[in-house]
Amino acid sequence: MAEGGGAARRRAPALLEAARARYESLHISDDVFGESGPDSGGNPFYSTSAASRSSSAASSDDEPERLGPARGPGSPAPGAPTAQESEEDEAGAGWSSTLRDRPPPRFEDTGGPTRKMPPSASAVDFFQLFVPDNVLKNMVVQTNLYAKKFQERFGSDGAWVDVTLPEMKAFLGYVISTSTSHCESVLSIWSGGFYSNRSLALVMSQARFEKILKYFHVVAFRSSQTTHGLYKVQPFLDSLQSGFDSAFRPSQTQVLHEPLIDEDPVFIATCTERELRKRKKRKFSLWVRQCSSTGFIIQIYVHLKEGGGPDGLDALKNKPQLHSMVARSLCRNAAGKNYIIFTGPSITSLTLFEEFEKQGIYCCGLLSSRKSDCTGLPPSMLSSPATPPARGQHSIRMKGSMSLICWYNKGHFRFLTNAYSPMQQGAIIKRRSGEIPCPLAVEAFAAHLSYICKYDDKYSKYFISHKPNKTWQQVFWFAVSIAVNNAYILYKMSDAYHVKRYSRAQFGERLVQELLGLEDTSPSL
Repeated sequence: MAEGGGAARRRAPALLEAARARYESLHISDDVFGESGPDSGGNPFYSTSAASRSSSAASSDDEPERLGPARGPGSPAPGAPTAQESEEDEAGAGWSSTLRDRPPPRFEDTGGPTRKMPPSASAVDFFQLFVPDNVLKNMVVQTNLYAKKFQERFGSDGAWVDVTLPEMKAFLGYVISTSTSHCESVLSIWSGGFYSNRSLALVMSQARFEKILKYFHVVAFRSSQTTHGLYKVQPFLDSLQSGFDSAFRPSQTQVLHEPLIDEDPVFIATCTERELRKRKKRKFSLWVRQCSSTGFIIQIYVHLKEGGGPDGLDALKNKPQLHSMVARSLCRNAAGKNYIIFTGPSITSLTLFEEFEKQGIYCCGLLSSRKSDCTGLPPSMLSSPATPPARGQHSIRMKGSMSLICWYNKGHFRFLTNAYSPMQQGAIIKRRSGEIPCPLAVEAFAAHLSYICKYDDKYSKYFISHKPNKTWQQVFWFAVSIAVNNAYILYKMSDAYHVKRYSRAQFGERLVQELLGLEDTSPSL
């Protein structure tokens, strides 16, 4: 028995080495945040987060399923429905069990930063690739304008003095500091409690910070032509998008998803029930297109809840056509570049994937009969037999370049793709159960989505903890959080990282110090 256990232990490194070689060929990087610990060591594919596991289970078990026994590539599918009418209907719709090999989409671009930053570049240099001085100066102008109009309407405020550019940078620095201190209230900096910080508190008084916070605006007033509910923050989002586009070229593989923007877990664990009831629910949904090789967020889309109409947040969560609208918005600048986009069940649909393919965008998505738009898909592939097949077996149908895969692994998982050949085989590597065979599309989907799950686990730790009541301000600070994380990713890919190897927490602390104009250049350890 002991001898068998020793053989298994000897086989484990070989399996992991094989997996690493395979995932390196998929161009997935490791440890983007430069931190050690159980959440960041090794390839993220081996330690999918609990959230991703529960999501996968929901996608596989949320509906009654019927699936024929699996087959190898090129062999007939014995588990396909035997009813002649069903087969004729599928053939008439263009679906066939005959598989054809197809080359992967060509991609000759080189992803990464578009400009070489010097080794002496500071944290604020990377941040200002996305939030430059001209954007901050506009915030100064709009804040002063709003303060003036506010006082004209509601009475003079003798304690107010027009804000300056250095003060606006310090204001941003104070709020960003909550992303590393995880303090619910920015005002704790000036308190004598656990979260107080004397060095930061000396830069600006609490009274001055509160005045700037009261009048802070990106756009002071609505123009007569403006109808969008996010008009107070949309110019900043547009500027941020321009900075993302000009500073970074993404890799071929990207993911559309909702990043983790829930409440800070420290606050949830320590607050009272009364405080929880007082919190307002988010009135918007934030979606991103994200480079799955680096974690860099390429594009942001904010869907605002503007009432109970058909385009509200509740409808967005339940209607696949609205998720398709989100996908189109996120991919409007991706046409003609042969990107491979990975999607979740709410976005995956045959109609959308065929539309994207005409634009030179290829897709690989997880299907769910409950969450996905299954229009045009063969019914025989959306159901399963009473007796499940062996683990790792699969069945495939093709229509043109589109492949519909049903793969079994303690549950049925269905994938729709036009990015990977159905003839190519891959494997899922598990530490305990070893290698589970699967089509290459399944392996690629699992690897890239697991990487994004791991990124989210790290990323959510560094969200700005300041929670304003106004929706546009919530969107603004979430966008600033994304900008800081993107800045750190560029820093990790630059020569400056080899001079001072800051972790993500140290980078955030250094950025705060530079925004506040402090002389100290040594991050706390």
